[in-house]
Amino acid sequence: MNGSVHSSSRVVDISLKRGPTGLGFNIVGGVDQQFVVDDSGIYVSKIKEDGAAGIDGRLQEGDKILAINGVELVDLAHKSAVDLFRTAGEDVELRVLKKSPSHMNGPSGSHSDRHSGFSLGIVAAIVGVVLASFIYMRHMKKNF
Repeated sequence: MNGSVHSSSRVVDISLKRGPTGLGFNIVGGVDQQFVVDDSGIYVSKIKEDGAAGIDGRLQEGDKILAINGVELVDLAHKSAVDLFRTAGEDVELRVLKKSPSHMNGPSGSHSDRHSGFSLGIVAAIVGVVLASFIYMRHMKKNF
């Protein structure tokens, strides 16, 4: 689903100069290891504070990288995307889709994750009460 329409207000261009430790961020994603369900895009997974991206401050964990030096990152395997970043040169132009709060998988994902954990807690409490009541009633019958 790389070709989906994006809000242009969330798309930004970021220029970085490769430092001694590279661009200073890690990526995840690709057609062979989707990070977001039904999306084979390339996402920023970690920003190194002292790297080029960390010092610049605009790139954030969870942002989707749409293009590097004008090359769109569409339908790429993870290794192919990594190779593009490694060979991008010293001055790198990124086109980035800023992350949406409910767009990612995992613990920083949508609000529904918190609600489902809460719902499971309620169900477990109810099952516990019903089970305790059943055991109590069986015990009471034996005593009479």
